[in-house]
Amino acid sequence: MTERLSFGRRVFIAFNYSSLILMSLLCILPLIHVLALSFSSNAAATAGLVKLWPVEFTVKSYEFVLNRPEFVQSLLVTLQRVGLGLPLNLLLTVLVAYPLSKESTRFKPRTVYVWFFVFTMLFNGGLIPTYMTIRSTGLLDSIWALILPGAVPVFNVVLLLNFFRGLPKELEEASFMDGAGHFRTLWKIYLPLSLPAMATIALFTTVGHWNSWFDGLIYMNSPERYPLQSYLQTVISQRDMTLASSTDLELLAEVSDRTVKAAQIFMGALPILLVYPFLQRYFMKGIVMGSVKE
Repeated sequence: MTERLSFGRRVFIAFNYSSLILMSLLCILPLIHVLALSFSSNAAATAGLVKLWPVEFTVKSYEFVLNRPEFVQSLLVTLQRVGLGLPLNLLLTVLVAYPLSKESTRFKPRTVYVWFFVFTMLFNGGLIPTYMTIRSTGLLDSIWALILPGAVPVFNVVLLLNFFRGLPKELEEASFMDGAGHFRTLWKIYLPLSLPAMATIALFTTVGHWNSWFDGLIYMNSPERYPLQSYLQTVISQRDMTLASSTDLELLAEVSDRTVKAAQIFMGALPILLVYPFLQRYFMKGIVMGSVKE
């Protein structure tokens, strides 16, 4: 027999659903508008006729974007950044989180190292000292300037070490009794059981690398080395057609500045939109089980 919900409970559930639906619409509708704008004609976009559905459907804006070598080059830089940064971040996060997940009785300097990492979450040297460090190490105008400064994301370390601490200690003890060392226990037992947390960290890291734009503007001396988001920021903030080819100028007669920007923004967000659904099922479990414990 189904339990009858009280009036207050029904109101609470209705309020929750309404709030979640409203917040979802606030997130989805702007993206739908950008998508509709990117597929609309020059005249419709200029007249402000585009809302949530394309007006005078056309793909000329995407042709213009894909014909720009700057866009393709910046996309390749971002793919290189994610391809190098993601494995490095995951490796260093695992190697830092594993020893810090042990009790102070087994790893005596644990508290010192934990406070050292937490301190970096609260304070940093500032933009100018960081830039001087990057310059003095010879990383300027290099892909490593976008990867190495954030190679050890402390938030991800905290998330993973708490996940490790929640795993049964009997598994580790049984592994040691069978003659395995720390590295074998880490790779054979801890990591296979930590897929939700690893997927969550991989998602955070990928989104962080993909959406980062400010460091590209600071550390890259030439626009040819800009990652995608840095390039898109310059496109949105200013429009420079001095390097446009004759083909680009012909396409510009059929598209508008707004539709081109909308196409570039959507193409920049598309990879994350495609990756997220595959990792979403691990996301909540990884966050909850990796949250800070007493």
